[in-house]
Amino acid sequence: MKAGAAALAAGILGGTGVLLFLIAFGTDYWLLATDTCAVFEHGNSTLSTGVAETPTEVGKEILTFHHEGFFWLCWFFGEGHPETIWTFWYTSQAHPKFCMHGYLFPMPIALGPFPHPSYDTTAVYRGFWTAFILLAVAAGLVGGLLLVCGVPFSSPRSYKVGGGFLLLSGGLFLLLVFLFVMWKEFAADFQKYILLERSKKCLDDVPVHVYYGWSFMFAAAGVPLVLLSGLLFFLVGRDIMDSLQ
Repeated sequence: MKAGAAALAAGILGGTGVLLFLIAFGTDYWLLATDTCAVFEHGNSTLSTGVAETPTEVGKEILTFHHEGFFWLCWFFGEGHPETIWTFWYTSQAHPKFCMHGYLFPMPIALGPFPHPSYDTTAVYRGFWTAFILLAVAAGLVGGLLLVCGVPFSSPRSYKVGGGFLLLSGGLFLLLVFLFVMWKEFAADFQKYILLERSKKCLDDVPVHVYYGWSFMFAAAGVPLVLLSGLLFFLVGRDIMDSLQ
């Protein structure tokens, strides 16, 4: 009875945590930023989208909003919009919005010659972050599948292995959150990162404001839920195994 109640609680916690991980992985709001340099031109090898994007004449300031995630880098212009994180909420965003693929987030994306003039030596974070988020999502899904298959038959091995995969997923997402915080707070030059090639056409004192995004918050919220769920499932599996001996 106690094992069943613990398994139920672990399932609710784990399901909620894995869902938060999937939302964090699938949405592009890990990093939010704003700047007032709005020069987007043809031939820009970093931010080229195949569309002419010159929202205002040179010399006039206009607020540009950026949001980034694993899949996409997006920006939109918000003249007259307040500079708060609520402006990034999907229903509050100004249109049109422009996006480009950004699979190697969270480091500068170099689409031109390599090494790109905007290449940052902290790009070593990029490979680790990309690998860890893929492994973390895969571990969470495998652990959930094992538990879905094991719970109806009270399989102690499925409980223990599934719990182990959830612990692995939670640990990897904890590492992802740590890497992201280290990158944002200490490693990245955001004046260079956000403006990229536009920095040559912007004033040196263009303000760049950076915020943690919704995706980051979802991932951080899911970590303790998945870790607790994995630990509970592992202990339930061991308790069932001991009772069978």
